[in-house]
Amino acid sequence: MTDTGKKQNLLLSFYGDDFTGSTDALESVTMAGIPAMLFLEPPSHDDLKAYPHIRAVGVAGTSRSQSPAWMETHLAESFAKLKALGAPICHYKTCSTFDSAPTIGNIGKAIELGHDIFDATVPVIVGVTRLKRYVVFSNLFAAASVAGDSEAFRIDRHPTMSKHPSTPMNESDLRAHLTLQTNRKIEGIDFRRMLAEDASEAFAKLCDENDAVILDTFDDATTYKTGQLLHERSQIKPTFVVGSSGVEYALADYLTKEGTLPLVEPPLPRGAVDRTIAICGSCSPTTDKQIAWAEANGFFVKAIDTVALVEKGEEEEKRLAEELVQLSSEHKGIVLHTARGPNDPQIAATRAALERKGLTAADSSPVMGSSTGRILKHAIKATGLTRTILAGGDSSSHAVSAMGIKNLEVAGPLVPGAPLCRVHSVDSAIDGTEISLKGGQVGEDNFFGRVMSGK
Repeated sequence: MTDTGKKQNLLLSFYGDDFTGSTDALESVTMAGIPAMLFLEPPSHDDLKAYPHIRAVGVAGTSRSQSPAWMETHLAESFAKLKALGAPICHYKTCSTFDSAPTIGNIGKAIELGHDIFDATVPVIVGVTRLKRYVVFSNLFAAASVAGDSEAFRIDRHPTMSKHPSTPMNESDLRAHLTLQTNRKIEGIDFRRMLAEDASEAFAKLCDENDAVILDTFDDATTYKTGQLLHERSQIKPTFVVGSSGVEYALADYLTKEGTLPLVEPPLPRGAVDRTIAICGSCSPTTDKQIAWAEANGFFVKAIDTVALVEKGEEEEKRLAEELVQLSSEHKGIVLHTARGPNDPQIAATRAALERKGLTAADSSPVMGSSTGRILKHAIKATGLTRTILAGGDSSSHAVSAMGIKNLEVAGPLVPGAPLCRVHSVDSAIDGTEISLKGGQVGEDNFFGRVMSGK
């Protein structure tokens, strides 16, 4: 362990492949009583000196929408910097639906890089019961929404993820899914072996024989055992692990029951504000229902002219930013969206506009996200808005970067997977603003109302 790791006694570091997923991981450790901070770039030793109380360090990345070539350079550098911080566990945080493809958001490539940098077998932990994600015999199942009592589907039959516009999930067996992305040797350890008396020995043997091992996680018993096996391995040597926030929840469950956590009391709900603005780059049916709820409950809802945003760029950004400021004086709740569900014809129109510019569908998130981030920042500075929302895992990553946010910490709980976060920025106009970063599957229909109520 490095001097910095010893000095701060870090328990965990993580790199999130998008921003909404990163705040999901940040929430899980914070609410378990582990002081944590989320950075936009891997922090240096000097950066951490400003936060001597933190015990978990996260980096909010954009690798979910990047190519393997980009990962080879940028992701490898980030992993090496996180390793240098000396935490016993370094987590590459993926979406709990594990959606990825050989050419974009390639999780297999992340496994390769982490395996080689840490020189150790990679545990893969995807199931997280809090978010209604379940892994059984290495097969992934997910509820249609993380809220309510929605039906759970095998991931390749999931109504949203099987039709994802960038990374559709066509295989539920995570071993088979990953073989399309890497030639490394991957095996699973199922719940029967995990819950046996010799589980630690069986897991160690599988790790010796493979480059990555997928753990079943679908209930309290397997969650606890996953946390135990991960913790035990990390005490032998620094461990690089891939998967959802199930990593943090499993580790926290084990350490809490062992009496190590909480280290501090978790934050309390923040309470209500009188206005908010939401910008939605998500095309999921869950987000569509949330927009419909907002419209039916007094929010002003408006479609962003995405074609104009692509074709006119800065000119359209300025026009929309000024319109948003004006709307803020007339409406307490505002929702701007780039699409209403996966079948919105605006999606095809946006792709066609990108192609006319010599771009591809993969450029949609960077273009839309960066533009809407700048628009939202202008509105916050002009109106003094104190709480806002970004919906969409891919697009919000680029929006947050464009806003000039330095780092984030959890201000208070809200809904599973989407806490209220406090912005840290060198720009005093947005420093201290509260923001919720919401993935497409997160939240009940009344999510936008809950953000305003703060509970």
